Amino acid sequence: MAAEVLGDRSSVVAARVRGELRDLAYVVDDGDDVEPVAIDSPDGLAILRHSTAHVMAQAVQELYPGAKLGIGPPVENGFYYDFDVDSPFTPEDLARIDKRMQQIVKEGQTFSRRVVSDEQARSELADEPYKLELVGLKGSTAGDAADGADAEVGAGELTIYDNHRRDGSLAWKDLCRGPHLPSTRAIPAYKLMRVAAAYWRGSEKNPQLQRIYGTAWESRDALKAHLHRLEEAEKRDHRKLGAELDLFSFPDEIGSGLAVFHPKGGVMRRVMEDYSRKRHEESGYEFVNSPHITKSTLFETSGHLQWFKEGMFPPMQMEGADYYLKPMNCPFHILIYRSRGRSYRELPLRLFEFGTVYRYEKSGVVHGLTRVRGLTMDDAHIFATKEQMGAELK
Repeated sequence: MAAEVLGDRSSVVAARVRGELRDLAYVVDDGDDVEPVAIDSPDGLAILRHSTAHVMAQAVQELYPGAKLGIGPPVENGFYYDFDVDSPFTPEDLARIDKRMQQIVKEGQTFSRRVVSDEQARSELADEPYKLELVGLKGSTAGDAADGADAEVGAGELTIYDNHRRDGSLAWKDLCRGPHLPSTRAIPAYKLMRVAAAYWRGSEKNPQLQRIYGTAWESRDALKAHLHRLEEAEKRDHRKLGAELDLFSFPDEIGSGLAVFHPKGGVMRRVMEDYSRKRHEESGYEFVNSPHITKSTLFETSGHLQWFKEGMFPPMQMEGADYYLKPMNCPFHILIYRSRGRSYRELPLRLFEFGTVYRYEKSGVVHGLTRVRGLTMDDAHIFATKEQMGAELK
């Protein structure tokens, strides 16, 4: 096993065998290149957080037997797991879940990987409709699957991870690619953070699930430091400062993700725009402007409707044609370039504008001014010969 090759190192939680992340229980062949994965490494932290997500899901299903499992991947600085439950989780629910998680960690349950066929997976997960859907997605492209679904299924074999108690009995299982920690006792520090609503596979056409977010770290000190960073960041949250300094707001009457800038915010925008315009003009860019809407034919030609339609607002029908709010400025600049014949002597031609674009971001990801449905960007495009590209990209 990988654990035997690496020896007794308490900080090692997994191995990289022939370049692939594996459990410590993975059986290696003679001559295999085996590298240790420490718990405080990026890969080690991802494995720790994934395993903690499993422990949380086990606790939820033990406390709420009717809960159905969605997906539970590691994410930056933490993890989450989605559940289909009768009612939203409350702070009291999180406290109960946390208490049960602590017990599972102390029990030292082992994570055991098991390869299963599609039919076996469907049989064992017959009561888990979302997992059955993931089984059907095996081998799908990233665009066809949910964010985080690659933690459950991939293009190859299906695997289930069993959690075994010390007496060998099965405590819980989940469809998962892994790898995982050798034991729940290897989880040093974690904290459940919050609950949010999330649509299954990110589509508003699907059921809305309850998502529990958590964080896990290689030590209690590391967890404490992370929580302190969050506290400091909250004090500087731009949404909070925007309200306190009377810079901008998001009126419900206008809609989610659509900001209005107050007089002080307008001054800040003007200062930033003046700076951007000055830098662009110093670099040889010419200022242009384009409308906020266009006929659908432009985005059909550019390919945006084929590849980006889900991120665009629905069309407006006028005068027998479909019109769209623009999500990008590029096609408009191309039309400006081709509006007349051009000589090579005009190249490179550098165009820029403060273009306001509109993108139909899902409500669950809209966040202050960092993820909005309407934004103004200093967008620039260069038209150059192949020989000129190197100098333009320096």
